[in-house]
Amino acid sequence: MTNAKRKTPKPDWFLIGMAVAVFLAWLIPDPGARGGSLHPELLTKGGVALIFFLHGLALSFSALKAGTLQWPLHLVVQGGTFLLFPILGLAMLWPCGNWLLPDLRLGFFYLCVLPSTVSSSVALTAAARGNVAAAVFNATLSSLIGVFLTPLWVGWWLKAGGQNLPLGGVILDLVLWLVTPLVFGQMCRPWLGAWAARHKKRIGLTDRCTILLLVYTSFCDSMKWNVWSGHGLAPVIETLLGTVLIFTLAMLAMGAICDALGFSRADRIAAVFCGSKKTLASGLPMAQLIFGAHPGISLILLPIMIYHPLQLVICGVLAGRWARDTEAEPEKTDR
Repeated sequence: MTNAKRKTPKPDWFLIGMAVAVFLAWLIPDPGARGGSLHPELLTKGGVALIFFLHGLALSFSALKAGTLQWPLHLVVQGGTFLLFPILGLAMLWPCGNWLLPDLRLGFFYLCVLPSTVSSSVALTAAARGNVAAAVFNATLSSLIGVFLTPLWVGWWLKAGGQNLPLGGVILDLVLWLVTPLVFGQMCRPWLGAWAARHKKRIGLTDRCTILLLVYTSFCDSMKWNVWSGHGLAPVIETLLGTVLIFTLAMLAMGAICDALGFSRADRIAAVFCGSKKTLASGLPMAQLIFGAHPGISLILLPIMIYHPLQLVICGVLAGRWARDTEAEPEKTDR
């Protein structure tokens, strides 16, 4: 029998959608800019609340119980996300001096202090035959910790650069528009949990479309203020090179730490995937609340928008390879 033909992977419509949203912001920025007909000052906060309500509705905290006791693994993942990454970012940005645009420098640091992803970290860990319970626990914990640690890190960066961030107001906004809808979504699970499970694809579609709308409004102000004028493709090329470097260093560092601590193969997979990934789904709404009407928000968001597809592609390849290696291990043992 001949081997079945492998299906050609379909292009990710969400990644295409991000490019379309940026193009529309360049073509017609007025509706999504401050004071525009879409009223982004209201639309943004409503969209953020909707995203996190849906996250709360879909999130089963009962799934965390199996992974709660593996504290060495949890400390490695959270330390990698909120300590190792910022250190790597600072080490990369320090030699650059004034070579990078200030908003792009802030964007790189913002990328480094973001929490991990939830759905893709868990999905990739499962695909690679890793510790799924630990991945669920750490991805969820990272999102909750990030509500407080991410603005604290950003505040430190801005203060070091002679700027000020009203941390109290920012954290209050994050609690109001992120944590409260998340908790409300959890409270609604007894009544809407089964419905959410049946309509998981539609909820995911709504979530992604809302994020694309936030991408559009985020870039409209920058286009209207001509933030990109005179820079051309240079910020994009610099961001691509920088994100590849940060991702490579983070993956190597997390793998080395896991090996040094003697983690099992399954725990190592969970730690590497959860500790090296950064969330666009939470990062973009958080940026809207932290940076507000900052005219350079498109440059601030550029690193996470490039890092997002980069991590999915590379981790997807690694997940397939690690799964094959795991399946081959029993055969090696039998020989």
